[in-house]
Amino acid sequence: MDRVFLDANVLFAAAYRPASGLLRLWKVPRVTLVTSDYAIEEARRNLPQPAQRATLDRLAERTEMVRGTFDGVPLPGSVKLPDDDKPILRAAIAARCTCLLTGNLRDFGPYLDTAVGGVVIRRPAAFLAGHK
Repeated sequence: MDRVFLDANVLFAAAYRPASGLLRLWKVPRVTLVTSDYAIEEARRNLPQPAQRATLDRLAERTEMVRGTFDGVPLPGSVKLPDDDKPILRAAIAARCTCLLTGNLRDFGPYLDTAVGGVVIRRPAAFLAGHK
């Protein structure tokens, strides 16, 4: 079974529009969706409407939650990320996820489709395309 970590921007996008295609993630068989309280709070801060935040809460209830920033989890020396993205990757590694789904191409783009600390970084569309 795959363990798939959801970055804050994926959570945000799934909660932002009622008909978001990203909601399909919660229907993929044999996949455990994982995120962190850090990612949930980042998504929540950016959602402008109470209904969107309520959708985020419902999605979070159906997602395994890990708590903390995992500062003690080392990142490979070759990985250069802004400080606010490091807790996302560290949480995915600590939670033993098989992949991290992100739409943050600016910071995670150089690592797309490669394993970092045992976690393959992927775009949600690519992941969903492989799980029809």
